[in-house]
Amino acid sequence: MTDQLKIALAQANPTLGKIDANVTLAREFRAEAEALGADLVVYPELFISGYPPEDLVLKPAFQKAAADAIQELAEATSDGGPAMLMTAPLVEDGHLYNAVCLLEGGKIAATRFKNKLPNYGVFDEIRIFEPGPLPGPIPFKGVRLGVMICEDMWYSDVAECLAETGAEMLVIPNGSPYDHQKTDERLNYAVERVSETELPLIYLNQVGGQDELVFDGASFVLNADRSLPVQMASWKESLVITDWRRGMDGWTCVSQEVVDPGEPMERIYHAMVLGLKDYVEKNRFPGVVLGLSGGIDSALSAAVAVDALGPDKVHCVMMPSKYTSQESLDDAAKCAAFLGTRLDSISIVPAVDAFDGMLSEAFSGLDPDITEENIQSRIRGMTLMALSNKLGSMVLTTGNKSEMSVGYATLYGDMCGGYSVLKDVYKTACFKLSEWRNTHHSDLFEGPKGAVMPGNVISKPPTAELREDQKDEDSLPPYDILDGILHGLVEEEKSFAELVEAGFEAATISRIQNLLYIAEYKRRQSPPGVKISTRNFGRDRRYPITNGYRDTR
Repeated sequence: MTDQLKIALAQANPTLGKIDANVTLAREFRAEAEALGADLVVYPELFISGYPPEDLVLKPAFQKAAADAIQELAEATSDGGPAMLMTAPLVEDGHLYNAVCLLEGGKIAATRFKNKLPNYGVFDEIRIFEPGPLPGPIPFKGVRLGVMICEDMWYSDVAECLAETGAEMLVIPNGSPYDHQKTDERLNYAVERVSETELPLIYLNQVGGQDELVFDGASFVLNADRSLPVQMASWKESLVITDWRRGMDGWTCVSQEVVDPGEPMERIYHAMVLGLKDYVEKNRFPGVVLGLSGGIDSALSAAVAVDALGPDKVHCVMMPSKYTSQESLDDAAKCAAFLGTRLDSISIVPAVDAFDGMLSEAFSGLDPDITEENIQSRIRGMTLMALSNKLGSMVLTTGNKSEMSVGYATLYGDMCGGYSVLKDVYKTACFKLSEWRNTHHSDLFEGPKGAVMPGNVISKPPTAELREDQKDEDSLPPYDILDGILHGLVEEEKSFAELVEAGFEAATISRIQNLLYIAEYKRRQSPPGVKISTRNFGRDRRYPITNGYRDTR
């Protein structure tokens, strides 16, 4: 029986579906851990496949490839180096499980299955996996490890079962995606499990972007007295060796570095940067191209892109019309100069004139309206897509959650593109994020230190500039009111009466609610974007397009 144990926490960034690369990454972390004297390396949830694998994991050939990878890594442990707590989808007796395996001494020494399968928000594991039985501890070097997977920690019965059957510490591999409330939620649930079982706890989370989800890492350790001896850095791959000692009262982790997770705007900005970086790089795009209008949304999107990819991989394009102000031209030029990106100017005036001529007979006798505004937006979308097709860069859209909520965006126009970093960020948050980035930097950013956009971009009234003297508030309530109503309707599912009680005008609530519902068809055709809130459009909030319900009481 050992009284000391070194457990390596591999806060890793696997690529979904790239099993061979994930095996290589696992070996690299193990080699690093071995050099540091580790006895055991723990990996995040479904490391071999990547998480969440969605319906890819139902493919028999993929299941076999994952099983072969586990066997390969198991055989690698015959070299006498550290054991591995490796995670993968595994088939047993015809059932597919979300599994964790102890790989030790050249073989699979133990296997446990995830008991609690999440089926809410972004998760639908019940349609994919079979729930495993309540687990018992895994013996390792005379220590009984209570291993449970991700969602298992959010319920008391799995941890209690492990404690009652002799577990001496809780070890939890996770694939827990970021949202702005997750930092506190995870810690609160972990504290509950420690308090109930009186056992120390290892919480290991993956890091990286996967489509709309971004995983922040932020792995940590709690001792049985609920102290926090280890808090790993967020947003980056890292390996930490945790040093454990057995005493009269059980196992204790020696205190190490505790990294501050950062303020809310810092975490949101990092989430956007990492989500975009991994989406572009894992899908092998050479870079991004976006329209830079001189407004705050495109400026913020460009800043995130530069911080994620570097200025040489960000191509900005100004597409002026006859309504574009000199102020916008100047602000766009200053933004590009601050960021160090390429900025081209392609006038859409000839294309607008061509469409006016093409449609003059069909539109004869009809007054100009939103149709002509949308034509301008669609010409810009087509221009960016042409550049993307010719040069290979992915089009980055720049619309925010406020606009996407109420349909203040043009289908096949400014909604045209491959990814959106602001899709789940309300307009009021865009202002705060821009102010934060202008005064902060991180070693994880590829962009310049200091301000990345002129103050005028943040302070001037937002406008689409699709007609003379246009301002967003001509068509929408002030953004603080709009976002307050939207947050109540989307994130909190508040009733009409509750919003009235909160101080919003009844007529405004009714109008915004109606716009929210009728814009669903647009959102179904929008590109993916980084999930930031507790309820994003697409994965979390799934409303019908044909919908006659309106809450008016």
